[in-house]
Amino acid sequence: MTETILEVDGLNMYFPTGGGMFKKSDAVVKAVNNVSFDVKRGETFGIVGESGSGKTTLGRCIMRVLNPTDGEITFNRKDKPQVELVSGDKQTLRDVWRDMRMVFQDPQSSLNPRLRVLDIVGQVLATTEGMKGKALSDRVSELLEQVGLRPEFLMRYPNAFSGGQRQRLGIARALATNPELIIADEAVSALDVSIQAQTLNLMQDLQEEFDLTYIFIAHDLAVVEHICDRIAVMYLGEIVELATAEELFRDPKHPYTRALLSAVPIPDPRARRGQREKVRLADGAQSTEGCRFANRCPFATDLCRNTAPPKKNISGADVLCHFAGEV
Repeated sequence: MTETILEVDGLNMYFPTGGGMFKKSDAVVKAVNNVSFDVKRGETFGIVGESGSGKTTLGRCIMRVLNPTDGEITFNRKDKPQVELVSGDKQTLRDVWRDMRMVFQDPQSSLNPRLRVLDIVGQVLATTEGMKGKALSDRVSELLEQVGLRPEFLMRYPNAFSGGQRQRLGIARALATNPELIIADEAVSALDVSIQAQTLNLMQDLQEEFDLTYIFIAHDLAVVEHICDRIAVMYLGEIVELATAEELFRDPKHPYTRALLSAVPIPDPRARRGQREKVRLADGAQSTEGCRFANRCPFATDLCRNTAPPKKNISGADVLCHFAGEV
């Protein structure tokens, strides 16, 4: 996994806030702030963080569902020209969306209840490939079998399926154009635990069979530990730590990562956990001058509150903290 399929460099996504109907305001919410990372071909790259950390916004910027404020997103496809997505026009994006697909969080709201499975999964094929008739129904039937559903389901509506089956339909729709990269946004968070395991195993099998690359967005650390090769931890729009899954869970470097891991429940009631990290609740009035985690961090000093932290590389992990490796 040495070839890079996706490069994100200095990506920002700012939303204006305040003002009102007759007032103008320069205030913005920095939903994604100076984010940079790369994704290797064939890996599963995890993005984790609490609600409001910017995970979904980052995924939608990569897909260009949202137009980023600035930055660069470079997509390196097999046997095709390299594409810069932020500056890409509509025609370029239509072509890119064949090779980059998305699986959404809620399998019910992401499927049109008025359309049959044939139309839901086959719509992209009819639009991009001009498929119709028997060729279309045969291809959709093949996709259903690949995700563990029966071809007889072609003429059913989404309300006839369970939550796990609906998510399989979403995966089938994403696979329709033989993509190279799939962004899974909380793809299993709305499912029961047993169904989560089935869906994760399916995604891993499909990855091996079709040489897929995943960006896996989640808040469940147990899930990302199971499926991801590398993990980026986000807090208020910034990646505060990026490391391999093994290194992140063995020796987290950032206080926020440590707090997240200390909150993961242990399934064995007889097991004892070390002391839980003490972290204050989030405060909406975040300082933009210093570290964004400073008002919650138990180790914060005046340096943290007044000066933005540099990115440090410690044992192969990129950490955004003044005292990374010391606390």
